[in-house]
Amino acid sequence: MQIILNGKPIEINDCLKACDLGDYDIFVRNGYGIDSKSQLCDGDSIVAVKKGQMPNEDNLKQMLFARNGQVFSKKLDKACVCICGLGGLGSNIAAMLARAGVGKLILVDFDIVDPTNLNRQNYFVQDIGFKKTFATQRLLKQINPFIKTVTYDMYLNSENCVEIANNADVVVEAFDNPACKAELVNTILASTNKIVVAASGMAGIGSGNIIKTSKVLNRLYLCGDSETETKEGVSLVSPRVNICAGHQANTVIRLLLGETEC
Repeated sequence: MQIILNGKPIEINDCLKACDLGDYDIFVRNGYGIDSKSQLCDGDSIVAVKKGQMPNEDNLKQMLFARNGQVFSKKLDKACVCICGLGGLGSNIAAMLARAGVGKLILVDFDIVDPTNLNRQNYFVQDIGFKKTFATQRLLKQINPFIKTVTYDMYLNSENCVEIANNADVVVEAFDNPACKAELVNTILASTNKIVVAASGMAGIGSGNIIKTSKVLNRLYLCGDSETETKEGVSLVSPRVNICAGHQANTVIRLLLGETEC
């Protein structure tokens, strides 16, 4: 019988198990992890790697494609998303999109990681003091070493955002400041044909069920509850911020796959 092993067709005897394929420790069959003693079947697509060894780019993509599907994954692999702001929303959105298989991310932020960020942002103690662009890029490379990233350590405004987002398929607004949010969204919508996925209202510990995604304009999607902003006594906490970030990341993926309705 024939199987595909690390992208190459090979002939094997009936009744072989995964462990009979060679000196490998981890086996993925048709997109799902299997035990080394699992019996192989005709037509199986196997990715096999040694423990602690990084798969090559082709093998990593094969595993991702197998789980997500070829059409789904190839579209995302060719896509480029610009994430404006790498705080509680943007840092988590970047990780979600990298895990989904988006091929290129443009990362924009002027700030550094400080200890107050750790309660909700996708950073770790080792990241304190580093630029958020650097820390996010480093994390993404741990998720997918082959993802393409472009970083801009700068303050984004109406004078530079159009050029920076020029090659992106979708622009993500992930700022904290309401005035900066409005400036970015208005500029991108007025000066480009880009789709913008923005956020408003994810503070506090209110029900996550009231956070939603709305298509408010033809090229503008808004995620959040549109009400609860940070103020004295109303903090930003990880679960609710992540729910909103998840809405934004999910909306981006849907748009990249041609789904334009909420």
